[in-house]
Amino acid sequence: MSTIGLPTARGPLTEGLLHALEGDPGSVASIAADVDVPAATLTDEDLQLALYLCYELHYRGLPGVDDAWEWDPALLAFRGRLERAFEAEVRRIAPRPDRVDPDRVDDALREIVHADDGPSLSGMVEKEAGLEQVRELLIHRSAYQLKEADPHSFALPRLWGRPKSAMVEIQVDEYGAGKPDRIHADLFAATMDELDLDPRYGAYLDVLPATTLATVNLASLFGLHRRLRAACAGHLALTEMTSSVPSRRYAAGLRRLGHDSTRATEFFDEHVEADAVHESIAAVDLAGGLAHQDVELGCDALFGAAALAAVEERFASAIVDAWASGRSSLRTAPVAAD
Repeated sequence: MSTIGLPTARGPLTEGLLHALEGDPGSVASIAADVDVPAATLTDEDLQLALYLCYELHYRGLPGVDDAWEWDPALLAFRGRLERAFEAEVRRIAPRPDRVDPDRVDDALREIVHADDGPSLSGMVEKEAGLEQVRELLIHRSAYQLKEADPHSFALPRLWGRPKSAMVEIQVDEYGAGKPDRIHADLFAATMDELDLDPRYGAYLDVLPATTLATVNLASLFGLHRRLRAACAGHLALTEMTSSVPSRRYAAGLRRLGHDSTRATEFFDEHVEADAVHESIAAVDLAGGLAHQDVELGCDALFGAAALAAVEERFASAIVDAWASGRSSLRTAPVAAD
């Protein structure tokens, strides 16, 4: 397989960032300081890619880029400009509640789930989506699923007591419960491989649109900031609460299309069972536990959940709109794995 390089710039923000990353950390005083940051961040290709690249320095790093860039003051200042605009828009579409009953956080989370009237991608895959559409959806989801659990794990040192124990219990399963071949990210890579897609981490970054990158950037934003630790917990709680049924549908859709091997469906089959167990832990012990420690943290948790629902609704709508118009939902047509 060929080596994965840095993506192509999508505008002045990514051009400035990629140019800076070619040099040594500490070699620039500012990055793209003369470029205005857009207010409509969720659909801005340039901003979402730039933010994704900044965050990636905290995960596996970037090819050919010095790891010391992770904490470079100029890069952090640049990232902060993008984050402020991104968070402001997220808060516009997902307002934070002013109060919550600590004993009813799980009910409030279910209300968020029930209020979501966005298109059901899992329902489409189960009943009508063609193979190429399913392959496209796997490419979209690879941006998060190949790093599944990692954004939320950043919050662990910021939690204590019951919420920390709850998050650890969930994360242990996500990372395979001590069995490397059961790590969920690797199970997703196997599904991609079975459908003749490139399972390498970051292989499809150039074709992922802003609405897809925003779903990953939201998790990273919440995970990397201590002040947003409860939002990160709420994000995880809603993820677990809305995973089991869709996973069953995705598995059924793959089988409908003739991909019934274990490698093709195991990722989704695993989530049908695991996330049904995780739902109560995430809603009651994690998010609810935070609310019992501090009601303000409970409000933050509900904000994190609402933010996930709002960003995901825009992600799903963009894909459905593209398919309805007969075009690919990716920025360019994907290619098969080498």
